[in-house]
Amino acid sequence: MVQGKRILLGVTGGIAAYKSAELVRRLRERGADVQVVMTAAAREFVSALVFQALSGRTVRTDLWDSAAEGAMGHIELARWAELVLVAPATADFLARLAGGRADDLLATLCLATTAPIAVAPAMNRHMWANPATVANVERLRQRDVHILGPGEGEQACGEVGEGRMLEPDELADRLLDLLPGSGPLRGRQVLITAGPTRERIDPVRFISNRSSGKMGFAVAQAAREAGADVVLVSGPVALATPPGVRRVDVESAEAMLAEVQREVEQADIFISTAAVADYRPARPAEQKIKKHSERLQLDMERTVDVLASVAARSHRPFVVGFAAETESVEQNARAKLLKKNLDMIAANEVGHTKGFDCEDNHLIVLWRAARRDLGSGPKLQLARELVRLIAESYEASAGANARGKAQA
Repeated sequence: MVQGKRILLGVTGGIAAYKSAELVRRLRERGADVQVVMTAAAREFVSALVFQALSGRTVRTDLWDSAAEGAMGHIELARWAELVLVAPATADFLARLAGGRADDLLATLCLATTAPIAVAPAMNRHMWANPATVANVERLRQRDVHILGPGEGEQACGEVGEGRMLEPDELADRLLDLLPGSGPLRGRQVLITAGPTRERIDPVRFISNRSSGKMGFAVAQAAREAGADVVLVSGPVALATPPGVRRVDVESAEAMLAEVQREVEQADIFISTAAVADYRPARPAEQKIKKHSERLQLDMERTVDVLASVAARSHRPFVVGFAAETESVEQNARAKLLKKNLDMIAANEVGHTKGFDCEDNHLIVLWRAARRDLGSGPKLQLARELVRLIAESYEASAGANARGKAQA
């Protein structure tokens, strides 16, 4: 819940600053207490009086305000905030934040606060794609700064592309999951597997699959946004770790199982999105295999089934599987749900241009006696919808188990 939460809204100097006035209204409608801090450049776009009228609080603008800083005002603000949101966050501010600068009030309190920090980037599409901005954003992600957006569409400069600040309603909704003590999975431990595995043929070759890990990383981000403590066990992928997620890297199915077994005792929910190899070479060569003949035969053996191993535990978490199918998607997924004794399964069609290494997906979620078609869309959007369903089902399952124990 955002009711009663203390949100510090930083406004920097971009044309999207006009949207921030509406954002204050949306946050106040949801019951938040909003303190606005503006940079000097922001005041060139929107008057501080607008934000004062909407927030009901005096807008803070100057690190050198003698009245406020007499009581160490920037430290007071840093301690007051339960969440810091900078919207819009210009390319200049992202660079200063990534560089640890403290050259104005907003940047200084971002260094001084222990509250979560989120930024909503807004800039020209070429500025957003510039390698310097890309590097700054990646550095901020590594420091657990939440990057909200940007969106795509027509920009003030007349160009069309990625760089628009997210709309106020969406930002207000996204903040619900970032606030401490908020989100449907708050206080829960969620263990997620993602990406492919690699099974060694010889020291330079391996068997793997086309999984990029994008869906699993999206689920990890969505679970974290929903308040969970998330551990992500990932096969080899080229993806940044979602903010606030603890990541463990592995290569083989055997290594993935070992890490899952190490972490699963503490897990309330286990979500298996990884595309674990079903077979591996029975006897990997110690040296590189030379081309001595026209054909090469490999003796293959089954790998361990990570998902089934977790589902078979006597004291098991709530278990969610994924089924990537090329045909009879829903039928094959339901068979897997029943055979492996899962609590829930998300099914998607994969193939030449579907599922693997794409930005979009299509998910159908199945339970023992129900189904929900989430439709098609960006993987992160689908992940958030899936996590909401998992949270609802987990709580219903936990409640049913508690009632069963009470009756016993």
